[in-house]
Amino acid sequence: MDRLSIAGAWVFTPRVHADPRGSFLEAFRAADLPHPMQVAQVNCSVSAAGALRGVHFADVPPGQAKYVMCVSGRVMDVVVDVRAGSPTFGRWEAVTLDDRARRAVLIAEGLGHAFMALTDDATVVYLCSQPYSPGREHGVHPLDPALAIAWPPGVEPVLSGKDAGAPTLAEALAAGLLPDHAACQELYGTPH
Repeated sequence: MDRLSIAGAWVFTPRVHADPRGSFLEAFRAADLPHPMQVAQVNCSVSAAGALRGVHFADVPPGQAKYVMCVSGRVMDVVVDVRAGSPTFGRWEAVTLDDRARRAVLIAEGLGHAFMALTDDATVVYLCSQPYSPGREHGVHPLDPALAIAWPPGVEPVLSGKDAGAPTLAEALAAGLLPDHAACQELYGTPH
């Protein structure tokens, strides 16, 4: 696991064993995670090229940590620091996830997550530490100019109605929707 520039986010690059039959890798091993995570739910989404999902996050506590993999196709996976009071508040970092390198991203509770499908039928599987709970789930508009996420040029983003209607980061902050950095640090038990 390699740390990303946002505390509480890591990228995992597995060792892929290949031979004439195909390949094998260990995609997830809980004991090796730098952030403790019990899996409560596994989600799978299949997206057309250009589908843009997120930026999503959950109330803290309990929050929702995620371990994200692209098992077919390719996506631009993005972590956004939406923790109010964080030294990296508003910063984002992107990682390409695909069915070749088989990398994964681990995202701690309180961070925002989004991805854009770069191929048709891009299949993303993500392990979640808490089950989906509509009343605790929130979003920030993924095309918020203040975030300035550098989505790939030449790809027309396709958003759900919910994501298209999400507030900007500034609006979410003013409305008190964002996780508090100190509450996240308390939840983590140690600084990330």
